Amino acid sequence: MSQPESAIADAQAGGPSNGTPDMGQEPLAKLAERYGLRRAIARPSLPVYLRQLWERRHFVMTYATSRNVSKYSNSALGQLWQVLTPLLNAGIYYVMFGLILGARGNIDNYPAFLITGMFVFTYTQRSVSSGAKAISGNLSMIRALHFPRAALPLAYTIQEFQQLMISMGVLFTVILITGEPITWFWLLVPVALLLQTMFNVGASLVLSRIGATARDLNQLLPFITRTWLYSSGVFFSIQDRITVQWVADIMYANPAAAYIELMRDLLMQTHQTHAPSSWIWSVCIFWAVFALIGGFWYFWRAEEKYGRG
Repeated sequence: MSQPESAIADAQAGGPSNGTPDMGQEPLAKLAERYGLRRAIARPSLPVYLRQLWERRHFVMTYATSRNVSKYSNSALGQLWQVLTPLLNAGIYYVMFGLILGARGNIDNYPAFLITGMFVFTYTQRSVSSGAKAISGNLSMIRALHFPRAALPLAYTIQEFQQLMISMGVLFTVILITGEPITWFWLLVPVALLLQTMFNVGASLVLSRIGATARDLNQLLPFITRTWLYSSGVFFSIQDRITVQWVADIMYANPAAAYIELMRDLLMQTHQTHAPSSWIWSVCIFWAVFALIGGFWYFWRAEEKYGRG
């Protein structure tokens, strides 16, 4: 038996068995520290954790892709549901809010306005909803394998991003069919998607930690996201409904509303918001950086607790 193992065995037994000075009163934690022993599930430092996550990037991508392929494997239309679901929702909202309730008002090219909002919001909604289940829905894998737990919510967000890429092809087609021209601003669409993805990853990490212990979150989340949908200007124009500019600016500070407005500004020449473009960009950048850094730190702090109990 090695010296550290012998010392810890003696401490557990209440003292040494070979006549050496009594070490039985020394706490196990101090013995482990003296001999360089660490807990197997101890949380690594943040730089080490980031390196471990990067080393498993291929697992993250493969896991996300396999989930994406299997999600609609039992349906007749398969991957088409990735596009049909937001389109059907947009059609329902167009009839209910655009025609019956008159939400289209003075909005030029309302179909493109509505579908852009639906696709952008759906990306965030699905990312945070799936992220809330990333830990609680994979307990068996977490308890069986050792890997950075942040890989799971990250994979779920990548899965939703892969689905968004198909939807964006449909969105570009709708934009062109409804008469919007291609402009140089379209080159900034990848930047807008990058900022939104950063926010989605951060929000997914936060909800993953909360959902790991608060199991009722999954029951409340549909009501929360539905309220978020109604307050984000998806099917109505914030500038038309809110006449006080500072109140409108507060509503545009909502991250979902900001990313929707940014995408509309880039894709639709007919869309002009009263909020300055610099304000929308500032809000999008702030939420992307704040959510990603804060969400990652918040998730990492509870790394050693996931899957226990």
